Amino acid sequence: MPTIVNAVAATAPDQPLTRTTITRRDVGPHDVRIDIKFAGVCHSDIHTARGEWGPVPYPLVVGHEIAGIVAEVGAEVTRYAVGDRVGVGCMVNSCGECEQCAKGLEQYCLRGNIQTYAGVDADGTITQGGYSQQVVVTEDFVVRIPDGIDLDVAAPLLCAGITTYSPLRHWGAGRGRKVAVVGMGGLGHMAVKLAHAMGAEVTVLSQSLKKQEDGLRLGADDYYATSDPATFERLANTFDLIINTVSAPIDLNAHLSLLAVDGAMVNVGAPPQPLPVQVFSLIPSRRTFAGSAIGSIAETQEMLDFCAEHGVGAEIELITADQVDQAWERVLASDVRYRFVIDVASLA
Repeated sequence: MPTIVNAVAATAPDQPLTRTTITRRDVGPHDVRIDIKFAGVCHSDIHTARGEWGPVPYPLVVGHEIAGIVAEVGAEVTRYAVGDRVGVGCMVNSCGECEQCAKGLEQYCLRGNIQTYAGVDADGTITQGGYSQQVVVTEDFVVRIPDGIDLDVAAPLLCAGITTYSPLRHWGAGRGRKVAVVGMGGLGHMAVKLAHAMGAEVTVLSQSLKKQEDGLRLGADDYYATSDPATFERLANTFDLIINTVSAPIDLNAHLSLLAVDGAMVNVGAPPQPLPVQVFSLIPSRRTFAGSAIGSIAETQEMLDFCAEHGVGAEIELITADQVDQAWERVLASDVRYRFVIDVASLA
């Protein structure tokens, strides 16, 4: 039978979140029902709920950084059992048939993967996210959280962690490579931790130096303020890889000038407005400007195992379900160090 669970939902772009109930589907043969313990707060939740990325199917429960415990499995599930520690990230299904899915890159499904919230599920219903007590997901889109990571600090790894891990891996961050991270927020602090754990020389580029102490503590070797024009003169032609994590406008061309020959700048932050790029910021040094989404399910599991091995988790501030509106405003004011995580027990 379908299950009714407590949740908090967005009902309009300019209204506070509302406590409500949602219905989770019955567990099918390949499904896993998860008791959600913790749900991370991502900037994408705010963009989506406030209609900044397009029309929203209100009421909508957001949240795609989900950590919990398996409560029930379908008859044909082979990977998980009741009591397992598991997570769900930004997608809950894909076509499974296209060229990219066949490569194990379901995040780039040519038919469009099914997002954890605001997506159209296989049964035609709208997916509802992790600001809720339970979720039901096909086992292929569930990942195992290793025992070496607490569930609360693991939750943000399901988006902030994999969103930064994937480009770091793809563009070869590691020993002998100079990596810059633009922004020292939810995504940025994870990029710093992961790049450091991979062995790269890490520099933070932030508007100011107010988080410098944190950046160095989390693994950065250097920290510079982009509000200081001298930063761009001093660091010109320096970096092999720049990960831009901010969801606000920046001077892309100034940042591209910091790349060495054959360097790449990869955008993982998603500002709602277009940003101009001058091709002559790229051509003279054979630079690359790229984008990267989340990782595949296999890469997400790899990331979690890597984090467990290297003792990497998110820096979090635990909140209740009734504090999410305040948390969102603090995210927009860059007043969080570095990821809000909802204690879902507060929804009871």
